Amino acid sequence: MNAQDIRKKYLEFFNERQHTVIPRAQLVPHDDPTTLFTGSGMQPLIPYLLGETHPKGNRLVDSQTCLRAQDIDEIGDNSHTTFFEMLGNWSLGDYFKRDQIRWFFEFLTEDVGLDPERIYVTCFIGDEARGIPRDDESADIWKELFTGVGIEPKVVEIGSQADGDAAGMQDGRIFFYDDSENWWSRGGGLDLTPVGDPCGPDSEVFFDFGEENHDANYGKPHPASDSGRFMEIGNQVFMQYRRTEAGFEPLKQKNVDFGGGLERIAAAAIDSPDVFKISLVWPIIEKLEALSGKAYQQNTESMRVIADHLRAATFLAVDSVKPSNKEQGYVMRRLIRRAIRFAFELGVEQNFLEEIVPVIADVYHDDFPEVAQQRKDIIATLAREEKAFRQTLRKAIKVFEKDILKMQDEQGNSSPTITGGFVFSMYDTYGFPTELTLEEANQRSITISPNWKKDFEAKMNEQRQRSQTAAKGTFKGGLAGDKDIHKKYHTATHLLYKALRTVLGEHVIQRGSNITDDRLRFDFSYPEKVTKEQQEKIEEIVNQAIAKDYPMSWQEQPTDEAIKKGALGAFGDKYGDTVKVYSAGFPGEKPFSFEICGGPHVEHTGQLAEGSKTFVITKEESSSAGVRRIKAVLR
Repeated sequence: MNAQDIRKKYLEFFNERQHTVIPRAQLVPHDDPTTLFTGSGMQPLIPYLLGETHPKGNRLVDSQTCLRAQDIDEIGDNSHTTFFEMLGNWSLGDYFKRDQIRWFFEFLTEDVGLDPERIYVTCFIGDEARGIPRDDESADIWKELFTGVGIEPKVVEIGSQADGDAAGMQDGRIFFYDDSENWWSRGGGLDLTPVGDPCGPDSEVFFDFGEENHDANYGKPHPASDSGRFMEIGNQVFMQYRRTEAGFEPLKQKNVDFGGGLERIAAAAIDSPDVFKISLVWPIIEKLEALSGKAYQQNTESMRVIADHLRAATFLAVDSVKPSNKEQGYVMRRLIRRAIRFAFELGVEQNFLEEIVPVIADVYHDDFPEVAQQRKDIIATLAREEKAFRQTLRKAIKVFEKDILKMQDEQGNSSPTITGGFVFSMYDTYGFPTELTLEEANQRSITISPNWKKDFEAKMNEQRQRSQTAAKGTFKGGLAGDKDIHKKYHTATHLLYKALRTVLGEHVIQRGSNITDDRLRFDFSYPEKVTKEQQEKIEEIVNQAIAKDYPMSWQEQPTDEAIKKGALGAFGDKYGDTVKVYSAGFPGEKPFSFEICGGPHVEHTGQLAEGSKTFVITKEESSSAGVRRIKAVLR
């Protein structure tokens, strides 16, 4: 089975078992200030894992596109990517361990066709001091399943990953690890589980690619090793506890949260530890080979980086992100420019993205209609960025020459010494590939500091920290709380949207929003600058709505009915059959604001004025072609 078949079969498999297929959430989460991107399949379902009723029921399944940008510079090995799809199924207080483990094993062995002899599993070893028993329930279910297919299910207690590196497999099939490997909470292990959070043991599933893929530098082989022999293809989280001040207590509603990497399962299906050889990625590699005249085998890192980064950039464009120097746009720009830099190494220098992006669109357009619908816009967005970057590179050459002359004067000789700081500045500010800087220096007989690489890497570490903290904390699979100020700004965006359409016209459409502790940001379609007079009128309308102290209410409605009634939604969002609609207005009257949204919001608009605050627009600017951006505060 190829990856597309596996995705389709997975959704069908769980749909046949009474799971409702839900659409993917966008890569940029709405109304979530804790993260730049949707980084896991469970992230959009946080409210429902905490107990809120999902409109589609208590059995759900999807394939969620995800992006984890904190390790952009680490991409290049055979299994890690910034962009990936997470197959997910959830039980919200319904079935638990037995059904989940049995179904996933059945899906892998009977539907995907994986050899059960090459499947290994892990469970939680327990913690007596905290009163949490070993997860024998999961282990016993696995024993039954392996025995049923003629496999001896020997159980081995490992402990930590380091213990496994020392002890190895010991002929095991089911392995018990400690909380560093097989405990789920938003903080990590037991000690890091936040008080009040749901948490629980997990059971991970690994595929064995064979002894020949084991790197002995990692010690002896075992499933949780990073040696390359085993690849995790699924993790079944059993949320059955909540941490309290007194310790860990059982949850009344037990949830199942399953996540399986589509790319990794597809790699197992073709018996390749290289996820870049699967059907979702290999066409991109083949196109790169054709464009460059070079083979993947001799240029693996460059081609992997390009394929990964441009898949991510393509889906960011699908979800209305534009390259810029801030937040999601900054990450998108880095992805595109790194891809172009690596293309230089392959000798591909002209109209590169116009050749590659259509290949990516072809891979996904059958299964994600939004890719087909926006194909031309996606290609145009990325091609524009490539053109701008190539202009930047030309400028960088001039800057290089100017700075060399300056260094010659400062250092008092005709052959100055280039430092790692200079190499990094060319790389970070202008996107000038490191190799080109060194090549330019050699051609001009310019000395390169022997410590340049060490200094350069130190600067790279600083930049990595910038990427990791850009979102004020990267999502770690956790359950983000909602502060009062966030609720106020969420509500304010609804009032602002209504005011914009009142002042500028009903052709105004929301193109994005972002909330932080300090302000709201709202992007909308409008062809020209919003005048100062218009801004003042918008502020007046919002503040009048606040002063009227409208109650905020919500109800679930069929999507078609909500839209027919005039409910507004964010541009590009996909909705299921039912949606949550928030209203600002008095009962029996036409609501001031009527909008599809997941929340959360204040109970009444007057709360926005607490502390004698008013709504103030602090900035109005262009976000991209035909899109304006407003930033506003309550002060």
